[in-house]
Amino acid sequence: MPKKLINPSTLPSPRGFSHGILASGGEILFLAGQDAGDADGRIVAPGNLLRQFEQVLRNVQAVVEAAGGQMQDIVKLNIYVKDRDDYVSKLEALGAIYRRFFGEHYPAMALFEVSGFFQDENLVEMEGIAYLERVS
Repeated sequence: MPKKLINPSTLPSPRGFSHGILASGGEILFLAGQDAGDADGRIVAPGNLLRQFEQVLRNVQAVVEAAGGQMQDIVKLNIYVKDRDDYVSKLEALGAIYRRFFGEHYPAMALFEVSGFFQDENLVEMEGIAYLERVS
């Protein structure tokens, strides 16, 4: 199996992420930070974390699919937010948006609260790594 979830019993049981993913025999795609910008670079829905989260996932998906992959190929995802409390207060709705893109796939993940982004209106950004299996 080219991808194997690594969730040691000595760590807390993961919920909404995996502790690690072991991959071999494919290609690695490094995903640059994707913000809530549209095709013209304008941040969508200023002040609306849910709509921006969805736009960020659309942007991540565009990169992965352009490389010939799918969202379930993402093995590492870092999420950066401007306001952790706002993010936590919307976890249920954010989870529903997440599942529309990923289904029940949970990469190794981390969440960071940052003081700001390149564009002031941005509330969330994601970057990560995808592992693309190649069939010979």
